[in-house]
This record gives sequence, C-alpha cells and structure tokens, in this order.
Amino acid sequence: MNIIEQLTKEFNIKQWQTENTIKLLDEGNTVPFIARYRKEVTGSLDDQLLRELFDRLEYLRNMEETREKIKAAIEEAGALTEELSSAIDNAKTLSELDDLYRPYKKHKKTRADVAKEKGLEPLAFALLEQKENSDLPENMAKDYINAELGVETVEDALQGASDIIAEIISNDADIRKRMRIVCSAHGVIEIKGAKDDLDVYGMYADYSEPISKIPNHRVLAINRGEKEGFLKVSVNLDEEKAEFIVCRDYVKQGPCADFVKAAAKDAYSRLIFPSIEREMRSALTEKASEDAIKVFSQNLRQLLMQPPVKDSVTIGLDPGYRTGCKVAVVDGTGKVLDVGVIYPVPPHEKKEEAKKIIKDLVKKYNVRTFAIGNGTASHETEVFAAEVINEINDGLSYMVVSEAGASVYSASKLAAKEFPDYDVSLRSAVSIARRLQDPLSELVKIDPKAIGVGQYQHDMPQNRLSAALDGVVETCVNEVGVDLNTASVSLLSAVAGVNGTVAQNIVNYREENGRFKNRNELKKVAKLGPKAFLQCAGFLRIADGSCALDNTAVHPESYKAAEELLGIFGFTDSDILKGGLKTLGEKAEGLGLEPLSEKLGIGVPTLKDIISELQKPGRDPRDELPRPLLRQDVMSLEDLKSGMELKGTVRNVVDFGAFVDIGVHEDGLVHISQICDRFIKHPGEVLHVGDVINVRVLDVDLKKKRISLTAKGVPQNG
Repeated sequence: MNIIEQLTKEFNIKQWQTENTIKLLDEGNTVPFIARYRKEVTGSLDDQLLRELFDRLEYLRNMEETREKIKAAIEEAGALTEELSSAIDNAKTLSELDDLYRPYKKHKKTRADVAKEKGLEPLAFALLEQKENSDLPENMAKDYINAELGVETVEDALQGASDIIAEIISNDADIRKRMRIVCSAHGVIEIKGAKDDLDVYGMYADYSEPISKIPNHRVLAINRGEKEGFLKVSVNLDEEKAEFIVCRDYVKQGPCADFVKAAAKDAYSRLIFPSIEREMRSALTEKASEDAIKVFSQNLRQLLMQPPVKDSVTIGLDPGYRTGCKVAVVDGTGKVLDVGVIYPVPPHEKKEEAKKIIKDLVKKYNVRTFAIGNGTASHETEVFAAEVINEINDGLSYMVVSEAGASVYSASKLAAKEFPDYDVSLRSAVSIARRLQDPLSELVKIDPKAIGVGQYQHDMPQNRLSAALDGVVETCVNEVGVDLNTASVSLLSAVAGVNGTVAQNIVNYREENGRFKNRNELKKVAKLGPKAFLQCAGFLRIADGSCALDNTAVHPESYKAAEELLGIFGFTDSDILKGGLKTLGEKAEGLGLEPLSEKLGIGVPTLKDIISELQKPGRDPRDELPRPLLRQDVMSLEDLKSGMELKGTVRNVVDFGAFVDIGVHEDGLVHISQICDRFIKHPGEVLHVGDVINVRVLDVDLKKKRISLTAKGVPQNG
C-alpha cells in the first residue's frame, strides 16, 4: 500500500500537501505550529484535518507493520505463496489481514487439529474434492478406521473429517469478508430484558433494529445496559443468506454434497458466526465511540472557547446544605480576595445573616457578578443570590456554572499547591468563580474527561478519548494564546512544544527573574531548547514588553518581514501599541499581496496572518463570540407552562438533542426533531455548547423533573 497515495485520496488533498505534512509531523512539529506557521508548506490545512490525517497515518503505518509481520511469519512457516502474498498486500483493513493470517496463527489445539493427528486430513480433502468416482462418505471413511489413533468407527472418522472441513471453510478469508458485508447490510440487533425491572432500559424489553440503521447513541446505551446486567444483546442474520455464502464454493453435486453441506453449516454456526457477531458488535461500538468522542470534542471546544467575563470582580458560590455554601471572591485577574462560608438554605436557614455577609463583600470589593455551582442545593442558592441582587439593585448579575470536575480539581495536588491554606470546598468555590471569568484558563487544570460535556464517556476507549480531548485543549489554548507573565503551569503545559517540566521551569524563571520582557528570554529557561522555542514562541504573549510584536501571534521567525512591512507603509512599533494600523490591510491589498509577499520573502498566507495580527494586537478570538447569558432573577420548575418562550444557554449537545439551561435548575431537552425546521443529521450542525438561544416550553413533567423544549418557529434574533 502506498500510504501517501491512500491519504491523498481519503482526505481529498494534493499529493504534495500529504508529503509535506507527513514530513513536518515526522520531524516532530506540533499540530498547532504546523497549522498556524507552515501554511505555505501544507496548503493551509487546518488543525482538525491535520489531527485526523495524523491519526490515519498512524493507523496505516501500524497496518503496514502488521502486514510485514504476517508475511514474515507465513514465509517462516514455508506457506507463503505468490497468490497469498498478493492478497496480503492488497488487504484494506486489519480485519482482512487477520482473516488471511488466521490459518497460520499459533492457537490452542482445535477439534480439527485433533482430527488431523488421527490421520483424517486426507479423508476431509477427498470428501471436499468429491471426484467423479467418489463413493458415499460412509464407504470412504471405512479406510480410515484405526483404533490405535482413536478412530474406532466410521462415525468417528466422519466426525473428524467434518471438523477439518468446518475449519477449512471457517478460515476462508473470502467467506468471512462476504459474511461481514452481508451482516452489515442485513443483520439485526436483537435486545431482550434480562431482569423484570429494567430501570431506565425499559424501552429495550423486546427491541430489534437493523445493524445498518441503529444510531450510535443507542449502541452505547444497549452496551451499558448489557454491561450492567439489564439487557441481553445478540445479532440475528438470515440463515439462508448465511448458508448460501458458506456453501457456495465448497458444496459440489455428488454423493458427498449433504455431508459437506452439514460441515459448512457447522462451520457457520460454531466458528464463523460467533466470530462475525463479535466483530459486528465491536465495529458498531468502535463507530459509536468515535462518534461520541467527536461530539465530546466539539462540545469541549465550544466550552473552552466561551468568552471570558473580563475584569469583573466575581463571587463564586459552591452550594451545599449541611456543610453550608462556600464563598470565594476573586478579582478581575482571578486573584483570591476573600473566602468564607454562609448558611442560607436548610437545614440551617441563616438567610439574613448570609445576605449581610454577601452584601458586605459586594460593597467591600465592588463585586459585579455571581458564579453559582450547579450541584447540590444549587437552585436554593440561586434563589438566594437573585434575592440579594434584587435587594442591592445595582446592576449585578449571576450565572449558574457547571461544577463538573470542580471536585476533581479541588482534591488535586495542583489545587493543594495553588491554595495550601484552603480546604477542598473553598478551592472549589474559587474554581467556580474563575470558570465564569475565564473558562479556558480554569478548565485546563482538569482532566477533560471530567468536564461533563459528552455522553457515555466512561464507556469510551480511554486512551483514545484522552488523546482526542487533549488535542482539543491544545488547539484551544494555542488558538487563544497565553500570557507568558501570568499563565499557570497547567495553561503553559498546553502550549505547543511545552511539556509539564518546561512549563514549571518557565514559572520558576518568572519567579526568580521577574516578568519576561521579550520572547527571546524564553531561550534562557532550562530545558527549553531551539526546537521547543520554535514550536511555542508564537503562542506566548507578552503585554507591555520591550517588543510590540511579542503581544501578537506573529512568530519571531517572521519579525524581520513584519518590520519591513511596517516600514514600507511608514508605520512603526509605536503604531502597533496605539492600535493605529487599521488601514494596513487596505494599503497592502492596494500594493498587491503577491508582489508584497515576494518582496518580504514570505508566503501570502503568512502575510495575511501578519497583517491581521498587526491590526489587532493582543486579540482574543473569544471576544468575537456571543457573550454568556447572565441572569438577575430566577424561576422554578413549577413556574413553567406550556407555550412559554424563554432564553437559555446550551449546556450539552448529544446525538439525540441538546440540553438547555433556562434558569430553573433542571436543564430542558430540545430533541433533534425540535431544533429547526429542516432535516439535520446531528444537533451539532445547528447548536453548540454555550450558544444562547430562544426556546418554547412544550411539556413539563414535575414528577420526573423533565422539561421538553422546542426551538422550531421561535425567532432566534436575540
């Protein structure tokens, strides 16, 4: 297999793009660096495609390695023919390779192996060949009776021959390939209840669905139900279709036809179908898992890229009943100003005392926003906060923030190091406040799997899930950029080319030597060599440094070109700081981008990026996104009525719909059929985590605390 040609075809790109991208990856360049600073080399392939290409490259290389190992093993056994070698070379998947290798694998002794030891292999071949002068199977078997070998009767001989024939048919790679195709197209997943009380799996008490149509989220649901012991799951395939496949190439007209046909049926029921069933279930699970990982990744990206609530002193409230509500006040940069505990809800009911404490904190620190965790006692705390805000009547607002992963962070070594004097609950309140102020900076401290914007994440292949989510975090951090003089170790660790050790060394250098004055100082950081500097420098920002370009995404390797560009149009570094380059783009286009890029010795994509950065130094791409929805009042589930129109925030997007926070503690579900007036394959085509949308209440189930919402026919113009 020519991997370059294969990738070029699969990703519908030019061969030179594939070749250059593979070379860059093999040289150890990171995906963010390649996507941002090597656009001319790759043809401006974006980071998502680069990651997919890298994953596929790894798969194909692993397949090539497996292909060579299989050929070597078969050749060592003296069984590698030209035909088999060609079949191995032309295999398109690991399953096909496994099928071809199956007859030569070392395995536990089978019934066919035992029969061969008894000298019955010639009989099996004679029965399969069924020559013109073939006799009845019973008569042919008489010549193989041998008590010393354990073949005492005709029946013993025929049984052994049948076992050998069954294994021959089972090992036929073409049969297995055809069986997979038929099972994929015509197989049916059948589900039965394994208990009287199926709990949340009641709809699957007696359920079936074609393999070709079953949605990914249902595959994961029935897998979990099976794992928990509530469901029995099997694959059903029409036996006539299956028998035709296994018999077609082996059953010939003649006196042995019925015998061979019976052996073929045995091969199907005992050897082939159980294996194909496992493969089908595994393939469905793999496909569903990849889809779920993709959805999780998209949701995580949207969550991480939520616009920060900048320069706003915030009170973080971590709700609780018996242990009280933990309070943390943080300034606009996330620095902790004050902490404490209040008891506004049952069983303590010290509401007035709690109000006084909060009002005093608001006045003392000029608090502008409240961030409320969505865990236990969240609704009661939200009601309390809304009352305080209305009593102060000074334009304050609040937002309910997901607590997912907050407890993981609070109990971590990182949190203990960051806040050694605070207990776990107070650390959580700080984290909740910071999540509102800057979601990206705070959430990078938490294992992405714990953030809670996926579905069935605990059922995913954990290594694959971690790799995908870590890639999302890396992409988001590098897209936004990191302030070199304020970033935490966690945030720095996600910068391209920077590992945990180097991130800690950067912070150590900063503590020992003061603020970084320019990017070149990075070269003095321990273990940050030329390669790491090349990868990370463009993503690290320095505000108010000695070089204005250090507060942009212009890479140091392009500083000379950027300065020449400024000189051509009579601009200076001070114009960058003053934001006086609004007309740079127009001037450059007037001169012509291609001639200008040639003069500067850079490509047009790099020139465009430099111009964009010079026009908006210190730009945060998140600022261009819709602002988060802040509230001042609160509703309860009982207040909801069918037909009410409300504004809400999308909290999670899954295969079957989106969950929306409308300010009543319980998120409502907008089913995929209720998202818009046109057909969509997935909710993610229209809705994203963090979107603020208008919805109408369809139904409220107070007993089950379920809210059904629709966005169809509801104006979305704010």
